[in-house]
Amino acid sequence: MELEDHVFLKAVESGKLVGSVRARQVGETCQVGRLIVHPAHQGQGIGKELMRAIERRFEGVKGFELFTGHRSERNLRLYRELGYRDVREEQVSPVLTLVHLRKESRCSP
Repeated sequence: MELEDHVFLKAVESGKLVGSVRARQVGETCQVGRLIVHPAHQGQGIGKELMRAIERRFEGVKGFELFTGHRSERNLRLYRELGYRDVREEQVSPVLTLVHLRKESRCSP
């Protein structure tokens, strides 16, 4: 039986939730789930901070996979800035496209 390691990471400011991301490790891969940043706090670097924290938490994995909607331009831009590359797009419905992205983990010398 393969074990999964799940985390839910949240960003809190003045006692209020302003962002969150969840991830799970499956084997040697970290699958990153939904990244959310409250609209009033977008553009403050919270998304990048959350993603970097996930990468640090799962630093031993061989790669990262994430899935987002094609219309999530802000998230797609953020992921690409962090080094994630599009693997493929999958048309889920006439109005929904799922974008698969991947980032290889840096190997230690």
